[in-house]
Amino acid sequence: MDSTFLANLSWSLAALVHAAIVVTALIVIPRGRKPTAAMAWILLIVVLPGVGVVLYLVIGNFRLPERRRAEQARIDGIIRSRVAAGDLEATDASWPRWFQRVVEQNQALTALPASPGNEATLLPHYQESLDAMAAEIDTATDFVHIEFFIVGWDDATRGFFSAMERAVARGVTVRLLADYVATKKVSDSKKMLAELDRIGVTWAWMLPVEPFKGKYQRPDLRNHRKIVVVDGRVGFMGSQNLIARDYESPKNIKRGLKWQELMTRLTGPIVASVNTVFLSDWLIETGEDLSATAHVPAAELEASASADALVCQVVPSGPGYETENNLRLFLSLIYGATEKVILTSPYFVPDEAMVYAITTACQRGLEVQLFVSEVGDQFMVWHAQRSYYQVLLEAGVRIFLYPAPYILHSKHFSIDDDIAVIGSSNMDIRSFSLNSEVSLMVRGASFVAGMREVEQAYRDAGRELTLEEWRREPARATFLDGLMRLTSALN
Repeated sequence: MDSTFLANLSWSLAALVHAAIVVTALIVIPRGRKPTAAMAWILLIVVLPGVGVVLYLVIGNFRLPERRRAEQARIDGIIRSRVAAGDLEATDASWPRWFQRVVEQNQALTALPASPGNEATLLPHYQESLDAMAAEIDTATDFVHIEFFIVGWDDATRGFFSAMERAVARGVTVRLLADYVATKKVSDSKKMLAELDRIGVTWAWMLPVEPFKGKYQRPDLRNHRKIVVVDGRVGFMGSQNLIARDYESPKNIKRGLKWQELMTRLTGPIVASVNTVFLSDWLIETGEDLSATAHVPAAELEASASADALVCQVVPSGPGYETENNLRLFLSLIYGATEKVILTSPYFVPDEAMVYAITTACQRGLEVQLFVSEVGDQFMVWHAQRSYYQVLLEAGVRIFLYPAPYILHSKHFSIDDDIAVIGSSNMDIRSFSLNSEVSLMVRGASFVAGMREVEQAYRDAGRELTLEEWRREPARATFLDGLMRLTSALN
């Protein structure tokens, strides 16, 4: 055989293999996937078939293993039966009809009901928030449940760890869940785990990636929730991880970056729902059912009689569910708004539905504002986020930039003057589809008034980005923005 024939044969075989890969991708990838995500995967495989196929095999499955999803569905069934047995009303006739529908939607998706008679305090200061949680742990008499995406043992969290140690010494059972990948990446994570063991905390990994132990799923499907529950009577939720403000990261320290967070302290019947999320994750990760021994039912928690008492509903979401519970909540509330929508998200990479909801709110004459960081800590996400600024500014969204060296990591938004959401969920494709998140929907003018103060503090600290200024952005920057926007769809 001459060299020309061999070259032609090689090219022909390569073309056939490439065609087979593309045809297979066209058949397999679109199943159950959003068109934008499917197109991004197919484009990658067409342009770079080797890289695309390998990446798809590693991170192409955007759902947790069937066993985990089945267990979540089983737990949801148990929750529904207990809610029904408790004879709790799904909605209240005094609530606006559209809000009743949102509550019903959330309960249909997650099994968790809304509950009136709650109180909440916002905690916008980093160290004070950690100290408040530690102080509450010092009051524990029965159990403490702690769940964080990232756990570190450092100067900022030492008081929290000391409070856990004192609780264990009093005979209190302290349980802690930490995300496997995110916490393992922290410097000195082994020392932190050794400290937990020394204290006597009962702890477990969330979503461990340990294939040789039979524990494996797509490695970037993570549990991003942040929860603390003390004795089933006080709960904390929000955006903050259990770690120093610079995340103990050398690159963050070099840049002087510090995280700005928002947590909320909760009392009332809603704490039962917050604890239910922890108990569900604990059961899935350890196989231990604590619902009979470390859970106070909502009916046994004292409801506030204050005129400012809040209606609250916990909404867990993530790849363990069949649908994007948080995205549906966000869209429903934005479309229900009549006066204003004020959004805060550190990683703002919305899908088409979210972009349409936000820009449609502007077209309906609503006041719409978005708070984001002036600088980013994640190159790809930050550039993908920037790619949306022009369409938002042109629609009439006012964008406020929180100043460097701070990363505005708070995750919340408010609707009109009486509804708000706070939790762990960013407004990006990762939080909507790939991360396990937890959000709290609140109805109450007093809570929103507190959130308005937080939002005003963001305005006072930062500056507004105008459309005129944005149009002066250099072409090389906007090119990177567009390129990273394409990669963000690979979910």
